[in-house]
Amino acid sequence: MNLEDLLKERLIERVEINKELVKNTFELAERDIKAAKDNLKNENFDWCYAIAYNAMLQAGRALMFSKGFRSTREGGHIAVVRFVATLLVGDGSILVTVFNKLRVKRHQIIYEQKELVSKEEAVRAVDKAVEFIGKIKKMPGW
Repeated sequence: MNLEDLLKERLIERVEINKELVKNTFELAERDIKAAKDNLKNENFDWCYAIAYNAMLQAGRALMFSKGFRSTREGGHIAVVRFVATLLVGDGSILVTVFNKLRVKRHQIIYEQKELVSKEEAVRAVDKAVEFIGKIKKMPGW
């Protein structure tokens, strides 16, 4: 999978790079990490997990914007995961796998079930979200 494939599938589209949008979106990721940690302390494990995922989503969106892309309406969240997968290769691909697993479980949390996440899962989600955001922040051209 590469960016051209994502464009052909209409999961992503090209946009003008807007540095302010990149900055603001990345700040949302950092805000969400703080909120996830707060929810962890308050033992709101489902919300902690969902917000940790959202932090990853916002960091992924910021990365997309920084490269001149955004997901289409059809693409949604999976487009962000697949876009990030084209750029985070090697040891970063493990983080993309985690990102996608959080995406799937977050859907269950939001729309289907409650009290689905254990404390250990919530802690891991926050840790992986922090690692994911750090990895994106260290990418060339950021």
